[in-house]
Amino acid sequence: MYQPFSELSMFARNLDSSKIVGEVSAVTGLSLTVSGLERAMGIGQRCLVHGRSNSILGEVVGVDTLGTHVLPFGTWDGVAVGDPVELTTQGNVIRPDASWVGRVMNALGQPLDNKGPLFEGTKPQSLKAPPLSAYDRRRVGDRLATNIKTVDIFTPLCRGQRMGVFAGSGVGKSTLMAMFARNGEADVIVAGLIGERGREVQDFIQEDLGQEGMARTVLVVSTGDEPPLMRRQAAWMAMTIAEYFRDQGKQVLLLLDSITRFAMAQREIGLSGGEPPTTKGYPPTVFSELPRLLERAGPGPKGAGDITGLFTVLVDGDDMNEPIADAVRGILDGHIVLDRHIAEQGRYPAVNIQKSLSRMLPNCHSEAEYTVLQAARSALATYNDMEELIRIGAYKTGTDPDIDAAIKFFNLAEEFLAQRKNQSVNADQSFAELYKLLSDAMIHIELPTQQPKLT
Repeated sequence: MYQPFSELSMFARNLDSSKIVGEVSAVTGLSLTVSGLERAMGIGQRCLVHGRSNSILGEVVGVDTLGTHVLPFGTWDGVAVGDPVELTTQGNVIRPDASWVGRVMNALGQPLDNKGPLFEGTKPQSLKAPPLSAYDRRRVGDRLATNIKTVDIFTPLCRGQRMGVFAGSGVGKSTLMAMFARNGEADVIVAGLIGERGREVQDFIQEDLGQEGMARTVLVVSTGDEPPLMRRQAAWMAMTIAEYFRDQGKQVLLLLDSITRFAMAQREIGLSGGEPPTTKGYPPTVFSELPRLLERAGPGPKGAGDITGLFTVLVDGDDMNEPIADAVRGILDGHIVLDRHIAEQGRYPAVNIQKSLSRMLPNCHSEAEYTVLQAARSALATYNDMEELIRIGAYKTGTDPDIDAAIKFFNLAEEFLAQRKNQSVNADQSFAELYKLLSDAMIHIELPTQQPKLT
């Protein structure tokens, strides 16, 4: 009896007890102007525009002397001046349920997987909930196993940490996220595909997650052809679902691909609402919405679980200092930088170890692991400093023993750091292999005696 009752209660909640109606006074591009609702509708409220052929859900993005400006969750096709606009309370909250695990939905919480309706839970949760108070959060937890060698060693991820994956187009962001989804240690995975290619949805479900991965995943999809309100809401929807499972005491792995397209959607919304463009055309609300979204991930309060967040950032023109990348890097707890030059050489994941950072170091590594990490980083840095001279033959072998060891280690490490999408290597094995490579390159390090597994 649970599912029919859930469906009936959902229908009853969506019935408005009273109607407040205005009318369309103008339509310009994406923006529709409503008259008669100036005192009834505020920023962020929803309305239904009753066109000649159908009704379109919209959201208020601006109010001025001309009227109330509304953007659609679809298109304004068929809407004309004089059409009625009805204020509605729909869409401001969702009611997630444990039965959503294994399902695929759009940004409005409507099922896309042809498996029947999504049944609602009993507790309403706001899509725009504020982040937890800093004082109420626990500290970041233990290391979370990803079984990705470069991540587990050089940019470790801890429970409740928020990490960014930064790269230009076609360098492997989505593939790396797929590896996190397949190998990540979590009770529930919540994945948001924001503004992505439509063909990638089935690839992500069938190839990247597989049947086993999908069985513990809630997938929210908004493709690049959808309106900006849908793309922005997909991020809010994924975050709100993750908060629901966190409050149930679950360890949640949240994957948002990509946060840049969330920012682009907010840019379109802000400009349509009359905001002035500032840095590279991004209005001020973009830089206020980013921390409001990203800060919602992280460690939960006492008695709850954690949201470990992984957010991809599409770097415009491979410029790591472009506005969105720079803003997101300052908010998150670490960044993994994918390098086009490394990808062109055929090493995937194309992680630039020197430019990548986890702010959880050194605490999330044991003393032995951190010693190995430092030795490897130092050797790779030595090679990078001399790389140009080495490639043109200006450096002669035997001149400096440290540089000789760094060259040998670099050649061994390139093969070691490569990892196929479906390959899984646990952290202990990764550190043991790296320690052996350092020894083979004649780089001697002293390990604490309580960590014999690396010796």
